[in-house]
Amino acid sequence: MTVLDKFSLEGKVALVTGGYRGLGRAFAQALAEAGADVVVAARDEARSVEAAAEIAASTGRKTLGLRLDVTSRPEVEAAVARVTGELGRLDVLVNNAGTCVHRPALEVTDEEYDDVITTNLKGVWLPSVVAAAWMAEHGGGNIVNIGSISAQIVNRPQLQPVYNASKAAVHQLTKSLAAEWAPLGIRVNAIAPGYVKTEMAPVDRPEFRRMWIEDAPMQRYSTPEEVAATVVYLASEASSFSTGAVVVTDGGYTLF
Repeated sequence: MTVLDKFSLEGKVALVTGGYRGLGRAFAQALAEAGADVVVAARDEARSVEAAAEIAASTGRKTLGLRLDVTSRPEVEAAVARVTGELGRLDVLVNNAGTCVHRPALEVTDEEYDDVITTNLKGVWLPSVVAAAWMAEHGGGNIVNIGSISAQIVNRPQLQPVYNASKAAVHQLTKSLAAEWAPLGIRVNAIAPGYVKTEMAPVDRPEFRRMWIEDAPMQRYSTPEEVAATVVYLASEASSFSTGAVVVTDGGYTLF
């Protein structure tokens, strides 16, 4: 096996939560391009089905689009059962679904707090434990959690204390599950992206550009495709000796 062969996901099935837009869409596309059959899962079933069809058309891989509320155990269990039933297996889970509230702590409502923590933390916990139960009985697998540099820093100028706390919890959960599930053949890693240009991240607005872009050593934002390459690495045998890692991809932002 050559080094490039180790990056291949041929014969694997990958499930990406929140996979129909932004980072998730790029992750799903990249996994398919690396050879995996891909499941796009999100609350918006129609857009998930549409994204899955686009990926199938461009890569020739089998795909599946389905509705999934990552905070609902019955929906998560139904999704894993459908994926393994229709595609035969589940090798890779990418926990990408998330949400954020940009507001000072004294203005955050209890409802907003609950929504961010539930989506960003329980929404990683539930898919992970349900998928891991299947993986443990079928030879193992890989889980890739999408964390953030917000787990390590306090973002500026925007205020998002609940999001920051949720992503710090995701990083620690990644390490805890990695330690617990290594004997089961399940690797668990995370990515901590910096500022990425998506429809939800106004990286070009002047009030954000100075602190988000000009303060970083590389002085630019990332594209979703750049982050997606790291997802492929962590999902593949190229990272076979890595578990519990948090891979920072931020253009050097957190160096200062």
